[in-house]
Amino acid sequence: MFTRSRLALPLLAAVLCSSFTCANAAAPLPTVQRFFDSPRFSGAVLSPDAMFLAVRNRSAGGRDTLAVVDLSTMAVKIVANFNDADIGTFSWVNAKRLVFTSADRQAAQGDIDFAPGLYAVDRDGSGFRQLAERRGHFVRSGNTRELQPWNTYMMRQSGAQDSDSVYVLRPNFGRSELVDVDLVLLNTVSGRTTAVPRPPRTRGFLLDQRGEPRVAVADEEGKRLVWYRDPQTTEWRQLAQFPLYGGSAGFNPVGFGPDGILYVQSRLDTDKSALYRFDFAANAIDPTPVLRVADYDFGGQLISNGQRLLGVRLTTDADTTEWFDAPHKALQARIDAKLPATVNQIYEAPRAATPWVLVQSYSDVQPRTTLLFNTETGVFNKIGSAYEGIDPAQMGRQQLVHYKARDGRSIPAWLTVPPGAAAKNLPMVVLAHDGPFRRAASWGWKADSQFLASRGYAVLEPEYRGSLGYGFAHFQAGWQQWGQAMQDDLADAARWAAAEGVADAARICIAGHGAYGGYAALMGLVNDATLFRCGVELSGITDINLLVSGTWLIKSDLSDSYKQYGLPMLVGDVEAAPARFQAVSPLAQAGRITKPLLMAYGAVDRRVPLHHGSKLHAALKRGNPDVEFVAYDDDSGNLASPQNRFDFWTRVERFLDKQIGSGSGSAK
Repeated sequence: MFTRSRLALPLLAAVLCSSFTCANAAAPLPTVQRFFDSPRFSGAVLSPDAMFLAVRNRSAGGRDTLAVVDLSTMAVKIVANFNDADIGTFSWVNAKRLVFTSADRQAAQGDIDFAPGLYAVDRDGSGFRQLAERRGHFVRSGNTRELQPWNTYMMRQSGAQDSDSVYVLRPNFGRSELVDVDLVLLNTVSGRTTAVPRPPRTRGFLLDQRGEPRVAVADEEGKRLVWYRDPQTTEWRQLAQFPLYGGSAGFNPVGFGPDGILYVQSRLDTDKSALYRFDFAANAIDPTPVLRVADYDFGGQLISNGQRLLGVRLTTDADTTEWFDAPHKALQARIDAKLPATVNQIYEAPRAATPWVLVQSYSDVQPRTTLLFNTETGVFNKIGSAYEGIDPAQMGRQQLVHYKARDGRSIPAWLTVPPGAAAKNLPMVVLAHDGPFRRAASWGWKADSQFLASRGYAVLEPEYRGSLGYGFAHFQAGWQQWGQAMQDDLADAARWAAAEGVADAARICIAGHGAYGGYAALMGLVNDATLFRCGVELSGITDINLLVSGTWLIKSDLSDSYKQYGLPMLVGDVEAAPARFQAVSPLAQAGRITKPLLMAYGAVDRRVPLHHGSKLHAALKRGNPDVEFVAYDDDSGNLASPQNRFDFWTRVERFLDKQIGSGSGSAK
């Protein structure tokens, strides 16, 4: 099990200084662009026989291309590219052929008016074919007859990779809402398709060890239904039915082992979920866990070959691997000995005919880097890093801490401190994660927290109650606690940091991006004006009623199912308790927001439309002279455009410097 104690800090410094140019005290700060530009290298996948490597990399023209490396000669050939778009998702169909989509990493969200399309090409660049429609123009010539409709998407699973065909998904929409999903077998050479019969209201599929559809999940009237396709009759039968929201019962299918055993994630009436086998004969979960992780819910995926289950890739405090297979456990130890300062994840080809494996290596100060490792020679070849311009010597150290909330609950939190700084009396940003029912982070490099740390701020990211991954009790403690106990956890984090001497109590700001993260930043200024000196929020919800209703022009993208079944349980019934929701509405409580505030919104965001921000800004202008508001007319709340990201984080840097940094009258 991976723990922080494995990292020897003096050794880490030595490794970094030998592998990278160590920054000296006079080195300029890394630019905003270094942190928030689109990655130049963004993926590599071994062919099924490990003789070739597919790589997505940015060209000199600024667009992501798809290239193939012949691992016998290391010759590189670009096999697909667009002049008006980037290569999106890609995968091997078989050892010779690839399938891929398009994307646009330069455009803001409002400028993206096409579906991703679907294309295939051989590893030598021949045999190009467009398979599905794309909204917009494509530039490669090829056979375009019998195109599949625009709503044709790749599956995350690769399938058998032993023919020219792949399974693709075709979601069906009604009133701009997902109704169900079809599964189609698509021949990437001929373009011919075969539809797979499915249960009603299906939302997703799981392929078995032979790459055939075996499990389907469906949602119906607030319930999750799990179906199994009998390999003998090809008929579907229902395995289970349980409540869709809340996570108090049921299971999530994880994957099939080479022997056809289905592995599932479930709690089985315990606080932490674990990995189990499913007994098809009994239509029940085998109560003996395959893998249970202390202090964390199980979350991960199986690693197997055609003969046996090799291990499980999972997340605890960091991404890690639990190997069941002795040779792979030895290989992991060998690679870890060569790269002792990083987490190293190994990816093998399913039918490898060469000694090459892929290794993804990262730490809290090093962004994820992809390397080829030759198991015979022990030699690494670096393929690329998502953020080549990041110098680890200029990054801050991150650690998982725990503090007590006011009701005694233990709250995990991620603390990042500026590079070279002692964790004492620092200006601090308490960063609220989005969701809210998800996880803030695991140990590793993050652009937002590292950018803030590079500017001299300690960053504290609490896994407030309601966050996932820390057990059902921690999750359930956040139900219907928007603006209340969940918010108290953020304030208690700031008070803990000040009491520990980490933070200067007079220089703490609260920040959050995304719907709930921004909401929490706003409510921090409402509830704890004496604690937080300022706030920063991107696309924050300003009123829960607005979240539910949307406007006549922009319908909320919350599903009808979530509004009917999930929202009352997790957030609360807004119609039954209007007074309670007024008390936790930043818009209704705008008069209490008196501290400096930076607000930013994307005008084409459907989860948090622009009127959330504009209504609150109008209310704040009447009593708060220190509010900065920016709307990105062509973008959504996740700021898809690099230029908009650069602008926003430049504003954040300037704002924080004025409020709690060197420009505030206090030295950092």
